[in-house]
Amino acid sequence: MIVQQEVSRRFADGAQKVEPELCCPVDYDQDLLAILPKEIIERDYGCGDPSRYVQPGDHVLDLGSGGGKICYMAAQLVGQGGRVTGVDMTDEMLALARSYQAEMAEKLGEDRVRFVKGRIQDLAQDVERLEDHLKANPVQDLASMEAFDRWQQQQRHEQPMIADGSIDLVVSNCVLNLVEDGSKQQMVEEIYRVLRPGGRVAISDIVSDAPIPQSLKDNPELWSGCISGAFEEEAFAEAFREAGFVGVTLDKWDEKPWQVVEGIEFRSVTLLAYKPALFDPTDQGHAVIYRGPFLHVTDERGNIYPAGERIAVSSDTFDLLGREPYAAHFIRIPPGQPVFPQPFTLEPGTRRPVEVSRGSGQKSAPGKPLLSIQPAGGSCTPGGSCC
Repeated sequence: MIVQQEVSRRFADGAQKVEPELCCPVDYDQDLLAILPKEIIERDYGCGDPSRYVQPGDHVLDLGSGGGKICYMAAQLVGQGGRVTGVDMTDEMLALARSYQAEMAEKLGEDRVRFVKGRIQDLAQDVERLEDHLKANPVQDLASMEAFDRWQQQQRHEQPMIADGSIDLVVSNCVLNLVEDGSKQQMVEEIYRVLRPGGRVAISDIVSDAPIPQSLKDNPELWSGCISGAFEEEAFAEAFREAGFVGVTLDKWDEKPWQVVEGIEFRSVTLLAYKPALFDPTDQGHAVIYRGPFLHVTDERGNIYPAGERIAVSSDTFDLLGREPYAAHFIRIPPGQPVFPQPFTLEPGTRRPVEVSRGSGQKSAPGKPLLSIQPAGGSCTPGGSCC
């Protein structure tokens, strides 16, 4: 709670006057900044530019949207039909962002941006709705407290602030480090919940190159200054993998640290990740070839891909490897003829016989196996050819 109070105080002050210590130098797209009010540009505290990952038609969610800079940049990129939602907990920042909503809607030709009050580790709870409810129904005794708890759970289930599977792209700019350590994994799981299947993540944040000692974590000033709550660089990516994300990539990693505190380097990175689009672990005869240059690679699911070998994959893995960031590294080979689906039970790295892809494979009947499969390393199939 002390951390949360200090963060709110620091950024409330930053909404009233410029706090240069809270941001890193960032090269933003000047064309997108051209129509933004000067006050919003000056009172933005970021360490990267996740807006460059926005695509036309996206529904973008900005975690810790502050004065609205990234939201208003993203709004120009999503175009007509796209939407942008900013989430923040600081009243002063929300007031700053909302004060220019009408002006920006006129410049954009429509109102495609909204700002909501909430905690980024609990995207189901609309805090403004909660505050209004408490004003009308103050908690005065055990019975009213229990009624309030029931109301909260009902709101989360029936009217979540951000609905399940409603977002195309989640962005954030130097905010995840402000969340208490005990809530960080819940925060990442919330990001996963609100993304649609196939949805994307672009998070710019500060990471450390070593574990942060308790003495720094106990310093509220350093915590609100984006230092003490930083993810360790390895833990940053792992948190997203643990939540179920795939294609987790460090797209940007500043060579020069932003700050060095007690010998620990703190730098800006931008992490990209994807929510799997399809869950269909069936065998329908699909194969892929890893292009190289490494001798072999292993994905998040434990699948092994030796370079240059035709490897059997499930239907959902075949779909996944046709998407970013995998697509450029794999040749995808569909079956030559339809193959009856059956559970994918092959060992990782199992080769797919070329007959399946050439079109000579016969359609399997229910309960009957696919064409013969070979483990990586090669052997001759009974009555068949070596591959």
